[in-house]
Amino acid sequence: MVKVTIYVEGGGDTNNLKTKCRQGFSEFFKKLNLSPKIIACGSRINAYNGFCTGLKNLKKDEHCLLLVDSEAPVTNPSVWQHDNWQKPHNATEEHLHFMVECMEAWFMADKQTVATYYGKDFKQNTLPQNTTIEAISKSDLYDGLKKATKDTTKGSYSKGGHSFEILSRIDANKVISNSTYAKRLHDTLQNL
Repeated sequence: MVKVTIYVEGGGDTNNLKTKCRQGFSEFFKKLNLSPKIIACGSRINAYNGFCTGLKNLKKDEHCLLLVDSEAPVTNPSVWQHDNWQKPHNATEEHLHFMVECMEAWFMADKQTVATYYGKDFKQNTLPQNTTIEAISKSDLYDGLKKATKDTTKGSYSKGGHSFEILSRIDANKVISNSTYAKRLHDTLQNL
């Protein structure tokens, strides 16, 4: 049996938040009938470094991937050149995956679940209306979420406080249907 580990950007610097990150991504992938091991790494550079170490230490029937926010539109055909990261010697294009421009773009594929999570006084019409979720800028995503949630009982959107709970609830199939990069990740995991 093949074991897949994903080194994920997210979870900040606390064990509690890293646990929430692992749980959120695990629930998301479970909806796609996938069960990779999730390692929440905090920062993007920590995720990259963790991935590089994991890649060096792989055993037979083990694979690892790197999943990070792109932070900006991905314009280079080589994913490794997007960040000008040094591609590890034995890595391929299939090892690096992006949430474009950030994880919150995935929420825009299932706005109804986000609205249900926040409940009364959620202003869905203030969210970005672009149906091409990978074309929504990070600043527009955060601004829209802040405006939509500011009057809810849960309070304004919180990257750590709400993000991974929402991730665990959204429809993963809607995300892969609306994001070419999420579909690329899904297809890579299916192939492994």
